[in-house]
Amino acid sequence: MIAALGCLTLHAAGETVRLYVAPNGEDAWSGRIDAPDPSGQDGPLNTLAGARNAVRRLRAEGAATGPITVLLRGGVYPVAEPVVFTPEDSGSADAPVTYAAYPGERPVISGGRVIEGWRVEDGVWVVDLPEAANGGWVFESLWADGSRRHPARTPNEGFLFTAGRAPTLEDPETGEAIDRGKTAFVYAPGDIQAWSRLQDAIVNVYHSWDVSYGRIASLDEAARVVTFKTPALWEFERWGPRQRYFVENVAEALDAPGEWSLNRETGELRYLPMPGESPDTTTIVAPVASGVIALEGDLANGRFVEHLRFADLTLAHAGFLIPPDGMPDFQAAYAVPAVFMADGARNCAIEGCTITESDLYGVWLRLGCQDNRVFQNRLHRLGAGGVRIGEGRSPETEHEATERNEVDNNWIHDGGLRFPSAVGVWIGRSSYNRVTHNEISDLYYTGVSVGWSWGYAPSSAHHNVIAWNHIHDIGKRLLSDMGGIYLLGDAPGTVVRYNHIHDVYAYTYGGWGIYPDEGSTGLLIEKNLVYNTKTGGFHQHYGRDNVVRNNIFAFAEVGQLQRSREEDHLSFIFERNIVYYNEGVLLHGTWENDNWRMDYNCYWDADFGDVDFNGQSLDAWRARGHDVNSIVADPLFVDPQGYDFRLRPESPVFALGFEAFDVGEAGLYGPASWVAGPRGVARD
Repeated sequence: MIAALGCLTLHAAGETVRLYVAPNGEDAWSGRIDAPDPSGQDGPLNTLAGARNAVRRLRAEGAATGPITVLLRGGVYPVAEPVVFTPEDSGSADAPVTYAAYPGERPVISGGRVIEGWRVEDGVWVVDLPEAANGGWVFESLWADGSRRHPARTPNEGFLFTAGRAPTLEDPETGEAIDRGKTAFVYAPGDIQAWSRLQDAIVNVYHSWDVSYGRIASLDEAARVVTFKTPALWEFERWGPRQRYFVENVAEALDAPGEWSLNRETGELRYLPMPGESPDTTTIVAPVASGVIALEGDLANGRFVEHLRFADLTLAHAGFLIPPDGMPDFQAAYAVPAVFMADGARNCAIEGCTITESDLYGVWLRLGCQDNRVFQNRLHRLGAGGVRIGEGRSPETEHEATERNEVDNNWIHDGGLRFPSAVGVWIGRSSYNRVTHNEISDLYYTGVSVGWSWGYAPSSAHHNVIAWNHIHDIGKRLLSDMGGIYLLGDAPGTVVRYNHIHDVYAYTYGGWGIYPDEGSTGLLIEKNLVYNTKTGGFHQHYGRDNVVRNNIFAFAEVGQLQRSREEDHLSFIFERNIVYYNEGVLLHGTWENDNWRMDYNCYWDADFGDVDFNGQSLDAWRARGHDVNSIVADPLFVDPQGYDFRLRPESPVFALGFEAFDVGEAGLYGPASWVAGPRGVARD
């Protein structure tokens, strides 16, 4: 090995050095050849961590001064914990370090373990896992041939419903009433029982835009009151007297195909197979690691992980455990980390990777991540969402600032499988980022969320660009109060343009196309196509000085445009937009104090022609100073029922100054192997 490493010094300065990793390799070998040699004395390395260590040695010994490329052969590379890269693993602008798939092959870095040795008992697969006994190896997810299998739950489908507010208790010391609205509720007869392993049960309670995960502290069977160890953030009855919930990790509920149960005392795992599954041909994987790759810069000392590139790798099977005391409801599944975590990463790239079959988000560029690129990855079948940028707090030092990151041309779909409030792309307190040309679909909450500041205080989330994204099939009537694009806080310079958003449906209220929420300020929203939403194409809860222009909003169910709060400043300017609908009302919410500006718009009710402006005629509406130059007319789309919103040449909107735009380029781009079929249509 020493001789093999020594020979590398013969390479000219700046020449690319290649190392290889293979499942049949050895970390003691040089890694300079892509398969074991006939003598069995040299060959590829065996692990990603081994390759990282080899790169460290090459750099330390001066044996590699140029770029380094590590190629992983096809196969599965198990990891028991995330593989960590630190500043000493960095490349440079002239000599980057790349970890990539060997051409034409598919390496899978797996944080899971294949479960083998099943026996069949009365149709149930059973295996003993000694390392899982007495709480040793605990997991809360299982995958069978790539699909997530749910822990045994009740009910098998749908929900149970709370039956009332838990009565107050008297504090034995002070005599004061103890409100239990966030810690307990009354359940219907038989819905919750004193199951054998009640301490393992997780009660998933659906609030409005989030879910709480309760561990049971006590059960009063006589009063039918369940009390949790940790309070939820919201009262259980806040969103109505019948909140939805289900209970999982209940051994007695193992009664439906695809369910499983782990006895944390004995280590026995039981699985009820889906039709057609066989222990001989079905691969069952349980998570071991809490992540797969982590970049860890030294922010305190201004040392970063730089110029690393990860390409064409598959990362899978990372798990997440609900804490022993439960987990409150957090918007956007904020408490859930990612398969690929980064702190203090600069000029790094994740390109062409697949991140899948995990409980987590796909990628999180957290503290101090700047100028990184997340490009052309497929993030799917995830318990949470796709990509996160920044944190929920403002950076305390210059080194902690997260900014100028790019999320481009990624296919993010089928997420929220364990944490439904997760988001396709989430930007917290982070600025100057670009989210472009992504296709984001089949999530239960929000497509893109920008900002993490409620109200008008200055925010460290500004000058973000959200453009050319195709966002569709969001919400699926499971959660409420969500949007295709959701915005928060004072965000000057933030631009939302050329996005194609459709099919956003909430459970109760909400389900908006573009949703500036609390304190949204300084936004430019232009040339977006939004249709098929529940409560409106555009909704501003409250905000200031936002410009909404040259958009098409069509086919909302309840109201086309919504404004929620009366304020004594200008809420928004709404001009040169087309609003087209055939059900619901034009204006929904609060439109009383006239602190908005609307003009040069085209409105059309395709069923009735005439348009009602918050209970007033157009003339009465104009008398209040609104839409003085707007029209009520058919905009003459080519085929609105077929969702072809191109305008005919004779359209009356051109006289209003409306500029035709084409969102046909929204979504993915590149080679046909990446963008297969009609552009923007989900593929598998």
